[in-house]
Amino acid sequence: MIQYHSMCPDLGDYFISTHHRLQTLYLPTVLCTMNTKSTGPTVYKMEVGVRIVGIVLRVLNFILAPLFWLRGRNQDSLRVPPVRDAVLLQSASQLAAAIRSGKLSSEEVVTSFIERIKEVNPLLNAMVQEIFSTALAQAKEIDLMLQEVRVKGQMDELVLTKPLLGVPFTVKESCSLSGMSNSVGCLEHQGRVALKDGDAVSLVKRAGAIPLLVSNTPELCLGWETTNLLNGTTNNPYRLNTTPGGSSGGEAALLASGASPLSVSSDIAGSIRVPAAYCGVFGHKPTPGVISIEGHVPTLTDENYPKFLTVGPMTRYAEDLPLVLSIMAAEEAHKLSLHRPVSVNQLRIYHMTEAANTAALVGVHPAIQNAVRKAADYLHKCGATLCDEKFVELEESVEMSVSVFFAMKDIPNMLQDPLDPKHEKNLLVEIMKYFCGNGSRSLQALGFALLREKLLFIPRRRLKHHRERASRLKTIMTEKLGSDGVFLYPVHSSLAHYHHQVFLRASGVMYSMLFNVLGFPATVVPMGMHQGLPVAIQVIAAPYQDRLCLAVAKQLEEGFGGWQPIV
Repeated sequence: MIQYHSMCPDLGDYFISTHHRLQTLYLPTVLCTMNTKSTGPTVYKMEVGVRIVGIVLRVLNFILAPLFWLRGRNQDSLRVPPVRDAVLLQSASQLAAAIRSGKLSSEEVVTSFIERIKEVNPLLNAMVQEIFSTALAQAKEIDLMLQEVRVKGQMDELVLTKPLLGVPFTVKESCSLSGMSNSVGCLEHQGRVALKDGDAVSLVKRAGAIPLLVSNTPELCLGWETTNLLNGTTNNPYRLNTTPGGSSGGEAALLASGASPLSVSSDIAGSIRVPAAYCGVFGHKPTPGVISIEGHVPTLTDENYPKFLTVGPMTRYAEDLPLVLSIMAAEEAHKLSLHRPVSVNQLRIYHMTEAANTAALVGVHPAIQNAVRKAADYLHKCGATLCDEKFVELEESVEMSVSVFFAMKDIPNMLQDPLDPKHEKNLLVEIMKYFCGNGSRSLQALGFALLREKLLFIPRRRLKHHRERASRLKTIMTEKLGSDGVFLYPVHSSLAHYHHQVFLRASGVMYSMLFNVLGFPATVVPMGMHQGLPVAIQVIAAPYQDRLCLAVAKQLEEGFGGWQPIV
């Protein structure tokens, strides 16, 4: 243990935590956790299949960790160059104000970000397709228009109608930018282009922002690592041998490296929040139904799909989140009351550092647990009230998430033959074809197919029970949080991990995925660095209380520094 820690501190942290948990393998299936507010113990019965899968993955994780470290160490020679252009360090709101005032031209700003993208993308592989020449032409037109507006004294009206005028932005490929690639990482969709903008993209453009590119995702966004057979693997800018997460990993990598000021992304199972956490930027999963998901790929016919999938913003600075959120929400923005001020000293703060202490789940990294505690203590010093009560029902996050999510109809079947929709390919054969170099699906997509088929071996007769548990938990948390409470919680159990390690760390997404199932808004807040990698937490509120999340994010940014530019 000590030797590993001296060689590689982050590997040492992992071994110490894992060793402690593996000693608890003898624990019985029934875990009892006392809720101090209730009259008796809450009994948690983890499904036997979930427990077995979890333990197997934990053992494999423990055994294979040195191999991932050695493999990653051999790939650790390249570095993303630091940000040298001061323009790239300004928030989207600051850039918009500077363009309106004439301190900066839109052409200057757009050029700066294009040059940064060209500098970092060969290392990140985040971009799928660019429209740099079109963006520069639009920037020049905006600069000419602004000259006339200043002369006529019509700037106040422009601030209201086009608050992002002249500011560049980037788009997750699945969110659809007209005329641009819309294959979403699928080989059979190679060459497909979006016929029109997705609704959220259209609204950001209408606010005056200029699109630069579409970015990489996993196949059909079904994965927590941004890799596919069509466009390859995207790297984390802070450590290129690690993942930026998924499915909005291309956007998070660009933002974190200073190559984009704001992003249009999407989240169905942590797809905004995990990349934002791994790359140390801000990301907001809004209350579902407030921002249109029209134009997103994939889309499902199930009536519950719009309750799980949300389109939302990712930014480098907390101050940009309310602005971009209000633009994306358009006529529905009034439901969020974003204009109402939030007094942090009048908020109630709930917090948990992990869902359950069991050998069947990957433990939350100590740096993340510490960040949750620090955030709670800091907000308490700012006058907020700390609440001791814990949501013990979160121990069933895996079962609730899987049971509710996979109850949806027409979830993409990654084994379906695109040439013969009635024919389903053999999973084992497809895995063998992948390793032989002639597969039609990435290993991650095949892993999703296995999860979809086996449901972590949760008996189907138990699915209804877990869906009912999720419904009850939503009621409990909505009542507890109310209109003045937030919940501080990990985004994932780990920091950004090595490429392909996602299969062993996938259980960590339980910390994000459940809040898609419950329909709660959540904001990722960067909380500093741990041995070169970002540390982040999420701030969760009751439905339609997004403004609480955003206010706490801004307060924590002031206390802990927020996004850390690469140096």
